[in-house]
Order: sequence, then C-alpha cells, then structure tokens
Amino acid sequence: MEALRRPALPEDAVRYRLFAAAAAGPGGEALLRRCAELALLRFAPLLASYVWQRQPFRLRYVPRRGETPAHIGGTTVFGDNVEDEWFIVYLLREITREFPGLAARIDDNDGEFLLIEAADFLPKWLNPENSENRVFFYKGELHIIPLSEPSEQDCPLSAPCPTVPQALALLSTRSEEFLAAEPIRAALYKRIQGYPEQIQASLHRARCFLPAGIVAVLRLRPSLVAAAVQAFYLRDASDLRACRRPFRAFPAEQRVMALVTFTRCLYAQLAQQKFVPDRRSGYTLPTPSHPQYRAYELGMKLAHGFEILCSKSSKVAPDAKRSVLSSPLWERFLRSLKEKDYFKGEMEGSAKYLELLHMAEDHFQRFVSVPEGSDEVSPGDEILTLLQTTSIDLKEFEREAACLPPEDDDSWLDIAPDALDQMLQEARNESLPSTNEEEQKYDLETVAESMKAFVSKVSTHEGAEMPWSSDESHVTFDVDSFTKALDRILGADSEELDSDDLDEEEEFGFSDGDDADLAAGDQRQEQKVSPEELVGSLKAYMKEMDRELAQTNVGKSFTTQKRGASSVEAAPSESAGPDCGAEDAELTPVDVDMNLVANLLESYSAQAGLAGPTSNILQSLGVNLPENTELTGS
Repeated sequence: MEALRRPALPEDAVRYRLFAAAAAGPGGEALLRRCAELALLRFAPLLASYVWQRQPFRLRYVPRRGETPAHIGGTTVFGDNVEDEWFIVYLLREITREFPGLAARIDDNDGEFLLIEAADFLPKWLNPENSENRVFFYKGELHIIPLSEPSEQDCPLSAPCPTVPQALALLSTRSEEFLAAEPIRAALYKRIQGYPEQIQASLHRARCFLPAGIVAVLRLRPSLVAAAVQAFYLRDASDLRACRRPFRAFPAEQRVMALVTFTRCLYAQLAQQKFVPDRRSGYTLPTPSHPQYRAYELGMKLAHGFEILCSKSSKVAPDAKRSVLSSPLWERFLRSLKEKDYFKGEMEGSAKYLELLHMAEDHFQRFVSVPEGSDEVSPGDEILTLLQTTSIDLKEFEREAACLPPEDDDSWLDIAPDALDQMLQEARNESLPSTNEEEQKYDLETVAESMKAFVSKVSTHEGAEMPWSSDESHVTFDVDSFTKALDRILGADSEELDSDDLDEEEEFGFSDGDDADLAAGDQRQEQKVSPEELVGSLKAYMKEMDRELAQTNVGKSFTTQKRGASSVEAAPSESAGPDCGAEDAELTPVDVDMNLVANLLESYSAQAGLAGPTSNILQSLGVNLPENTELTGS
C-alpha cells in the first residue's frame, strides 16, 4: 500500500532516506535534524567542490507519514549525468559508516537499482515484487532483509514485503545475519570504488572566450555553469528569442579569455552541439582553422545559456542577497573545511584560496543555509543579483587571461572501437581474449555440451535458466516409465466415436470398406500387446522413417558418423556412393554434436561480427567464440 501512495519518481531522479535504526523517543526530530547538519558538515569538502548536473544532494527532515517513520532525506534530479546518482550512493554509505545509528534506503524510477547492479549474484527468491523495504545501508555495509518464513521461498511472488519499522527493528537487533553476500557487495562497491578521487577525475577545465560579467559570476558561483549549459542544451524556439537581438545582460563587446570548470558530461553537451549564432546577437566566430576557435565557440554557447537564464528572470531588480556568511552555522561549516584540508595548504588570501572559498560560499548559500519550505531562487534571478552587487574589473581579467594554466585534453570525447570493446569487456568483468591464434583454445565439444545443457533446462514464464556449471547432472531417461506411458497411449481400449469423429469420417469420405478394416483393427487391438512388442514396433516405424528420409535432401544435409570412428571424425552422408553399401550408409547414425556445432558456426558467421542469437546464447552460457578471420581479413 505504501508503494501505491508514494508519488512516482521522474526518470532522472533518485530518492534517498535515512532512518533512525532504533526507535526514536520524544527527541527524535531534534536528533535527526542534528544528524543532517553534522552529515553536511562532515562531507562539506566533497560537496563544496562537486558540480551537480541539475540538483544537489540535500537532507531535509520529513515527519512520519503512515507506516513510514520520520526520517531525513531528499530527492535529487540528476538529469543526464548518472554519476550524480552513484555519488549519492557513496555519500549514503559513508554517512551510515560515520553515524552507525542511521540506516539508509535509496531508489529511483527503476526501483531497487542497487540490486540491478548486482543482478548476477542475487538469490533466486529476490525479485522486484518482494524487494521493497529489504535493501539498506547500515553501518557502512549493504544489508538485505530475507523472507520471514523459509516456506515463502517456494512462492516468493506472494511473499509480503516488510514495513520500514519491521525492517529497522530487524536491522537494529540482528544486522549481522542480514549482511549481503560478498559477491553482491563486491559488485556494488566496484561501481563506487573510485570515490572521492573520481570527483576530480570527472571534471574538465577548458578555455572559454566569455563576457566579463559571466567571468565575475562564475568566480562567485561556479555551480551556475551547470544551469547555463542546461539552458543552452535544452533550448527551444521561445528561449532563442532573447538571443536574436543584442544581449542585454552579457553584451559581446567586453569579452576575455577565462578557464571554466565543467563536468565531463556538461562539457560534452556544450561542445558536441552544432550552433550558429544570430548575427544580431553580436557574437561572431573566427574561421575553424583559428587556434582559439574552440574557446570562442564554447564561450559563445555558454553566453547564450546565461542570457537565456536571465531572460526567464521573474524580476528585473532582484532583492539583495541574504547575509548568511556571519551565522554560527557558516563558522562551523568553514571550520570543518579547514579540518578536512579543503584549502590544500593554500595561503589565506591567495588566488587559489579565494577560488576555493568562493566555491564553499556558493555551496553553503545555495544548498546548506536555505530554510526548509522556502522557494528556490531561480538561476536567472541569482545571476542578475550578482551582476548588480559585484564590481567587474576588466583590466584585472585581461591580466589573468595572459597567464592562464593549460586546459585539459578532451581526447576522451573520441572513443575508438577497440577502446569501446575493452570497456564492454570490463563491464562484464571478463578478460579480453588473446589475439594469438596459437593461444586461443576453443573447445567445440564444450560448445555442443553447453547448448545441449541449455536445451535440457526447464523454462518458465520468467525465462530459461542458464546452466553455468558443467558439473550439473545430465538429463536421465527412465525406460520403464517411458514404456508404461507408451503402453497407456497405444494399448488403451478403443472408445466409441463421438459426433465429431463421425463428421470427420464423412468429411474425408471413409467408405464401408474402411469401416470393415477399422473393425478388424479393433479386434486385433483387443488382444493384449506386450510392452516389448510396442517398443519393437515403434523402433521399426522409426527405422522405416530413417530409410525414407535418408534419400531426401534433408537426410543428405546431415553429417553422419563413420563406422568405427569417433564423433569427431565424421563424413557427410552424401559422400557415400551407391557402390559402397547404400543401405548401410542410409542408416549410419547422425553425428548430433557435429551437426549442432556446424549449424552454430554457420549462424555465427552469418552475423558478420554483429550481435545475434548464436553469440548472445553462447555468451550467456559462458562460451566465447573467436572472430571470423575470413570476414575480418576481407
């Protein structure tokens, strides 16, 4: 019922909640608010330097609602940058490690996406229908609440999901029993193992030829670059109306070179879009051969994004900014930054120190000190406020432009096919096959056995299970049971014909002579037939069918076994001429393994290196075929 009442999440949003594992007393609200404040202070160095794609990580107090107890949490829209979502996963794990009394849950529109990351290692009973309120971060580790009764594993779909209070009660008393299996935790932690170092690796610094006003704004609010890129990237015809005239907020006359910090996602969105500015805007580009063409182009696009944001401002003269940098919370926030070496030993008052300080002030004013329930200030309003309250020294900007540090290499935008294949192999946690043909040992018998094991599996409405282990028992054939079943089918007494049978006789024009034959057959069937006679009769039928098929094109297309030879040494049946004992050649057993492998290889070759049914099934079985060297060479 909780899932029905809960509002659906957008496709690009993630929801996170932190609960008190033990039942909170009368002071539970104050304790949760205090934990939220301390968590933001503890991770301030990471949060202050992080550039969010759409919305930041926020912790707000949420009162009790229905069966969901009071907690702290929030919802973050991450847009096109899924790394924001996984950074939040890392933050939640670290928060539960720093605050052992908290248990964290996180989900998105896909549901328990943490389980999706470790799907190959999940127990069979765990599925999307019964996974709600079972997955938690507790004391820095992933925990999964199992089914309450062992009998529920026989029918996991009908197993009820625990409520949040029930799950928290189990975690607080028996958490060691619910620790997720090592392969599940390893698969999940591998996805976030690069943090916090990955934060700096995901940034890209590029030179942009920008209006001086934008340079001044970005010095005070570096995170506004994300809003500007999104405004340009998601622009529509109405947005471009403000760009078909000389820019009001950021005219093109006063431009300087500056180094702007993007995330890789933001830089790719800005750099990869083709855009020609309107001549009336005042922005022109040099020829593509110009050494600074990329800086001019990036600056033009970014200026369009800032102008679009300002055109959407709700008021021309926004209110003065809030004075929050003198509050005790800011003092604690700044002290936490210094304790965690956020300023990296820079001398107070230096250019690098001031840059880091502006980033911290930006994060604090926008995301930490905002009162709960207050309306969020639009980026356009904030930009206009900064333009009115900030002095712009054009000569200073020009002096700094003369000694800018080098920009980052953007060759990561171009991925070669080999690099893409390697990334896919690493994502599947498989090593690349050797390129030396002498070292490539592809056992065709393994291909045949894997396919036969797959066919022998029983499939359900949820799909077929892949036989990963080659040690599993083979399919057994009970001769006695088969004989009894055959006896029941062929040796049963004849029943009277119903009206449908009579209609069929008339339709096919059965004559009276046919009726006489049927009567004689009934008399013969009344005699008791032994199982051995039935089996012998069936074998005779099958042998006769084999003789007839052997003379057709279908029969000649199969590869048969040589007499006295192994299944590997096989010869096509059409090679047996009429002078070599045609009758014996007709009944030579078909080499099932050889035909299976030959058809698989023919299908694999027809894929021409692309994905297809053969490669997909064999890879699911753990079998990797080599590339088709004939196609590769041609």
